[in-house]
Amino acid sequence: MRLRALALLALAILLPIGLAAAQQSGKVHRIGYLQIAPREVQAHLIAAFERGLTERGYVVGRDVLIEYRFADGKPERLNKLAEDLVRLKVELIVTGVNPNTRAAQLATRTIPIVMAISYFPVEGGLVQSLARPGGNITGLVADTGEDGAKHLQILREAVPNVTRVAVLSEAGLGHTEHVLRRLEGAARKLGVVIVPLEIRGAEDVQHVFGEMARAKVDGLMVLGGSVPLANRASIIALSAKAKLPAIWVDRQIVQDGAFMSYGADRADLFRRAAGYVDRILKGAKPADLPIEQPSQFVLAINLKTAKALGITIPKTLLLQADYVVE
Repeated sequence: MRLRALALLALAILLPIGLAAAQQSGKVHRIGYLQIAPREVQAHLIAAFERGLTERGYVVGRDVLIEYRFADGKPERLNKLAEDLVRLKVELIVTGVNPNTRAAQLATRTIPIVMAISYFPVEGGLVQSLARPGGNITGLVADTGEDGAKHLQILREAVPNVTRVAVLSEAGLGHTEHVLRRLEGAARKLGVVIVPLEIRGAEDVQHVFGEMARAKVDGLMVLGGSVPLANRASIIALSAKAKLPAIWVDRQIVQDGAFMSYGADRADLFRRAAGYVDRILKGAKPADLPIEQPSQFVLAINLKTAKALGITIPKTLLLQADYVVE
């Protein structure tokens, strides 16, 4: 009996040690995370992505090690950062917006790439089709193709007398021409003239607002991109100074003082990107994983900014808002 008791005691002591050893011997996945935007503006997206991994049973730092790389709004740094991740032999690379994905694509044609956000990836040459991406890239799109028209419609509903809308985009983004082409058709139906404008960096912001004044625009639509995002404070300030109602694509900008935003819930897209990561780590091939569209859209309105602009938001639109800043 005594020997049996000692054996059971030894088993009780050694079993947790054995389980811990088994856990430690399990594979630790190393993945890359490549973004052009600075880390500070990515905080909510990083949290959403890591939450998505946790929901699928991964413990970040134990089961998954994430190599974060940020270009701090400088596109010229992306290629080097992507190459750095390839040298580290990460198992896959998570990207957001097309320039990040393009840099990763140039760095590797074998390591899987998961796009948390993309715009017109087929037209941009990133994948063969949404149903069967082919190659080593898959993920999600942030624009259904009709989002631009919805932006104009919402802006016009909020400010019915808007007739000339500046469309501000980041220079050099290949998908912008597809967005503008669709916008022109929607604008004609609404009786709105759009004025396309581009910025390459902070030095262009003041100048582009001078162009808006000369073009006598009475509304502004800011497309997604790292440069507008990095310069959101000055764009918001100059919009307020010019009494120009502006609609953006990301709710976070409304928290910073922008008038309105409408677009796919970016945090949800990054959370869902973790699902692709999970499937690929378990053996799925990117070429066979269809690209998914956004399922959640957010309309955000800043009533404080509206008041400063002298705009009263119609109750019908206010009732549709998912997020309101009082």
